[in-house]
Parts: sequence; C-alpha cells; structure tokens
Amino acid sequence: MPYRDLKETGRDKRDVAIIVITSLIFAGLYIAYEQPIMEYGRNPEHALLWRFLPVAVIQYGMAGLGISIVLCKNRESLRQHGLVMKNLLWSAAGCLAVSVPTILFLYFTGDIHGFLPFQGMFLTEDILYAAFPCNIIGYLAVAVIWGFFEGLYYIVLSDKINALKAPKGVCNTGALVCAVFAILIHGMIGTSAEVLLEAAATFILMYGSLVIRDKTGNAWGNILIFFFVWNAL
Repeated sequence: MPYRDLKETGRDKRDVAIIVITSLIFAGLYIAYEQPIMEYGRNPEHALLWRFLPVAVIQYGMAGLGISIVLCKNRESLRQHGLVMKNLLWSAAGCLAVSVPTILFLYFTGDIHGFLPFQGMFLTEDILYAAFPCNIIGYLAVAVIWGFFEGLYYIVLSDKINALKAPKGVCNTGALVCAVFAILIHGMIGTSAEVLLEAAATFILMYGSLVIRDKTGNAWGNILIFFFVWNAL
C-alpha cells in the first residue's frame, strides 16, 4: 500500500476513535449524572437557561464535539460529507421512505403526539413558551444540537468507517455500525416484541438512510430525518 494511503488510513482510524471515545465519555457522564441533571432540568423554579445548559452540553458532547474536532483537525468541509444540493430530492425521498417503519411503529404503539420538531427533548415546549427572542434563540439551539449535529454525527462516522472498508452494493459497514450504535445508545435493548420492533424500525431508518447517502452523494435527507421524524412526532 502506498505511503499516502497508509497515512490516510491511520488518520481515518484516529478520527473514528476520536468520535466514538468522545461520545462514550459524555454518554458515561449522562448515565452517571442522569438523575440530578433531569431533576434540575425539570424544576421550573430554576431559570430556563440553567436548566437547558447541562442537557445541551451532554447532547453536544455525545453528538457534536467529536465530529467537530475531526472536521476542524482535518479541515474538512461539510460538502465533503454530502451537504450539497446535487440529488437533494432523491436523498430526501429515499430517507422519507426508510422512515415509514418508524412512523408506523409510533402510530401503532400510540406514540404519535402531533407534529412538533424536537418535542422529544423535554424542554422544547418550555423554550417555545419563553419570552421573545429567548424562545427563538433557544429553539434554534435545540435544532442545531439535537437536529443538525445528531444527523451529521452518523454521516461523518459512517463516512470515516467506509473510508476504511469501502461499501459493496448495499453492504455498508459504516451504515451497519451506525445503525447498531443508534439502537444501543437509545436503549433499545430487550426481548419484548415492542422493543424488537422498535429496534428493527430504527435499524431500517439508520442503515437505509446512510446507504442512500452513499448512493446519492447527498446527506441532507439524513439531517432532515432528525428534524421531521426523529423526536418530531
């Protein structure tokens, strides 16, 4: 293998390690301090900003910090990871199609509560009811951290893994690792029919959307999933 290829392979391995280790560190912090963070965050006696900051830091640490370090370190542009206009409609349509099992699962389990992006984040409604312009600024912060960065996380991680092991057809190692990681990190572990169906729907959503990103060269559909499907229904 040429020297340049070895150098790039080493870089990609380090990038994957940075992304995964950073996520696991903040996931560990959340597990360790979940109760006080959630109790503080749900207590309306505290200022909304201070209730929001701990969960925002944890979420950004899990989804955004590692990829931000990698992108800045390598001076990689978002265009290199599929945030382009070409094939945007194909990307959006394909990602909508692989979202159908998740939408059906939510419908049949009675977990659709109306459409509101990021309603799954427990402070979203409090932020929206805050005074102007705090409500706008807060909601934009939620959209960036829980929407853009979480979607971008799986895109960049999948791209880095696929740089080490190139996809063949629909066999996509990056998509597979990200789909399994999403299932585990969101606690879809168990043997009940409901848990297994939720995990299967999530696997189709994550794996399918990342294969579509690879096939179309466009990743906007992956981002839009986190705005209009994940935590939005």
